[in-house]
Amino acid sequence: MKDKERLKEIKASVDCLTLTATPIPRTLHMSLLKIRDMSVLNTPPSNRHPIETVVEEFNPDLIAEAIRREVERGGQVFYLHNRIESLQEIQVFLQAIVPEILVETAHGQMDPSELEDIMHRFIHGGFQVLVSTTIIENGIDIPNVNTIIIDRADIYGISQLYQLRGRVGRSDRLAYAFLFYPDRRALNELAMKRLQIISDFTELGSGFKVAMKDLEVRGAGNLLGREQSGDIYSVGFDLYLKLLDEAVQRLSDSKYEAEEEPYLELEYAGYLPDGYISVPTLKMEVYKKIASILTQADLEALLEELQDRFGPLPEEVQSLLSLAEIRVICRRLSISNLRERSGSVTVEFSKVAKVSVERLLRLIREGGGRIKLDPHRPNVLVIQTGSIGLREKSEFIRERLASLLT
Repeated sequence: MKDKERLKEIKASVDCLTLTATPIPRTLHMSLLKIRDMSVLNTPPSNRHPIETVVEEFNPDLIAEAIRREVERGGQVFYLHNRIESLQEIQVFLQAIVPEILVETAHGQMDPSELEDIMHRFIHGGFQVLVSTTIIENGIDIPNVNTIIIDRADIYGISQLYQLRGRVGRSDRLAYAFLFYPDRRALNELAMKRLQIISDFTELGSGFKVAMKDLEVRGAGNLLGREQSGDIYSVGFDLYLKLLDEAVQRLSDSKYEAEEEPYLELEYAGYLPDGYISVPTLKMEVYKKIASILTQADLEALLEELQDRFGPLPEEVQSLLSLAEIRVICRRLSISNLRERSGSVTVEFSKVAKVSVERLLRLIREGGGRIKLDPHRPNVLVIQTGSIGLREKSEFIRERLASLLT
């Protein structure tokens, strides 16, 4: 980090390309704001498998079982313990629970030639378990190591845990990551959140999602300095970005008016059934995409994606997307409220100037008495839906509102 900043100080016109599995919050935030360009590579190498991740209290029996299972299939193990002064104690502990296994230690304060000798012997199978500090975090690629055991996983950051887990599973063999936290000790909320995120995102190519979660937990950092953290968790990252975008536009355009979010209160709702999307993380991802739909193009793109990934849409999902389409139409017509009560829908316009009088009169005329203006509130339209089915009701409301678009 310091080296990159120093390069920019030496020459302002230097182009900087950063390659990372999990961008730090500040860098990711700058890319989301379009201050920096970003490309995402989602395709993993062929024959790779997701890493099986286990989060547990410290358990010597489970550690011994994990080591023996890996060694029995001809593999090797990383045991991460980030305290140099107690590495030897860990080595003695491991030799006691798995006496038949050869164990060595390595850390960054060792003599370079000694460290090189240990790594050379480990790479060539001279021993089975390497107890080390976080020096293995970067630049280590040993395909035969397919189990990593992380002691005191609760003290590491989200991105660091993801990087460390990525030290295994670098071949076509199934890999395992064991994340241990102290037994009989309560973890704080932040540590629990970090471990939960790592255990949830195990699929290949999930580094960007992990980085987004890290950004939510740690905050966006300082745009003009090196600080990588800042508290935005209290408002949520999506709301934070929206508020920031509105502030930037308000400062750059004196005539800018923040777009009012329409309020919908309808007596039906859609959802994503388990039979359509069974994985909870995927389901939450799709819900967020539906909630972020702003235009008809966004809706059509998501509809195509869902059909391509999960197949034909069941009625519940179609209803959910209908709600999203109604919300898009409400934005275009500057509808502030759309409420349904006992078969009657009231539509309140915040800016009647955006509505074509000719189209509105035609809609009322062709409505057969089911559509009329509220006599006490000229900016409110009342639509009688009656007792019709869920799908027909959404189509009825959507078609009537869409007829007002110019």
